[in-house]
Amino acid sequence: MQIYVNNPLLIDGLKFDLRIYVLIYGCDPMRIYLYEEGLARFATELYERAKKRNLKDNYVHLTNYAINKNNKKFVFNTSEHSMHVGHKRSLSSIYGFLQARGVNIALIKQKI
Repeated sequence: MQIYVNNPLLIDGLKFDLRIYVLIYGCDPMRIYLYEEGLARFATELYERAKKRNLKDNYVHLTNYAINKNNKKFVFNTSEHSMHVGHKRSLSSIYGFLQARGVNIALIKQKI
């Protein structure tokens, strides 16, 4: 079961999720490697709290690339040098965005 978060952290008014890559190399001893880069996937419509009238608006509530790429508002990244814009961004650009707003990125990575 998954719980819907009604007050999510937004970037540019959009919901997003983080795609983080992990390798579990062993169990005894436990060895886990976290890849430094990843992706952030964004919804393509500005977030509004879930209400009866907008529950089926997938572009507001879902961040899946397979869904949002079909929205006429979807912005593709055209260069590896502009991974801080668009609806699919680099994880490092999100960390930079958050760090500029006072978020402790080292602590976030530790919690992950």
